[in-house]
Amino acid sequence: MMIRPDTLATIKAGEVDLAFRRWDRPRVLVGTKLRTRVGVVEVTSVEQVAASRITAADAKRAGAASLKELRGMLEAKADKPVWRVGLRHAGADPREELRNAVPDAAEIETIRTRLDRLDAASKIGPWTRATLAIIDQRPTVRAPDLAAELGRETLDFKKDVRKLKELGLTESLDIGYRLSPRGAAVVDAESGAPRTDREAPPEGTPLPRIGAPATRALRAQGVWTLEQVRTWREADLAALHGVGPYAIRLLGEQLAERGWSFTDG
Repeated sequence: MMIRPDTLATIKAGEVDLAFRRWDRPRVLVGTKLRTRVGVVEVTSVEQVAASRITAADAKRAGAASLKELRGMLEAKADKPVWRVGLRHAGADPREELRNAVPDAAEIETIRTRLDRLDAASKIGPWTRATLAIIDQRPTVRAPDLAAELGRETLDFKKDVRKLKELGLTESLDIGYRLSPRGAAVVDAESGAPRTDREAPPEGTPLPRIGAPATRALRAQGVWTLEQVRTWREADLAALHGVGPYAIRLLGEQLAERGWSFTDG
C-alpha cells in the first residue's frame, strides 16, 4: 500500500487515521504493519464502503481538503470498489535499532553465512560483498549510478540492497545509501581490519527523509544535520528550489521534538 510522504507525516502526527483506495480486493489486512520513512504504520481496519457513504468527517480524517476533493481522487478506477482503511502510527522501524547494534564475532559469522546464502541463491552469482563495498566507498550516491558501476539494472540493484537493509547492514537515504554501524562492522571483519578512511556521517542529528529534491537543495548549501537547519530562517529554507511545504513541515516537527526551532535572526 503506497502512502504519500506528506500523508505519512500527518499519520505520525495523529492528524490522519484513514485512507480510501479503489481496489478489486483488499491489498492489506487488519494488523498489517507497513514500514515507512516515518516508522511503522499499522492497518487497524479494512472495510468496503460505498463512495456515496463517505462523509466530510471521513475526508478530514483521510487528510483531504474536502469531501469533494476526496471523491475526485476516487474517480479513477471507478469500476473497482472503495475500501476504507484505518491506520495508526505504531512506532519506530525496528530496523533502526538493528542498524545500530554492532555485532560480536559470533553474530558476524552468522551474518556472513546469511550473505553466503543470498549469493548462492542469486541468478547473477555473488553480489552481496560487491554491493556492500560500493555503498561503503560511495555513500549518498544515487542508486542508478551505483548500479551502473556494477553493471546492473537499477531496479534489481535496489531489490538486493533492500535484502541487506533487512539484515540491518545498510540505511536508505533520500539520495543513495550508507553502511550502518552494523554493516561497517561486518565489512571490517571480512577485510581483517577497520577501514580508517571511511567517510563518517556528518556530526549531529541526521536530516529526516524529506525527499530527494529537498535533500539535494540542502546539501548544496552544506546543510546535512538538524543542528545546521536550526541556524536557518524558515523563509530562507522555503525559498530554496526543491524545498517544499512537506520538507519544511517535517524539518519543523523534527526541530520541535528536540525543543528547537528555526532561527528568527
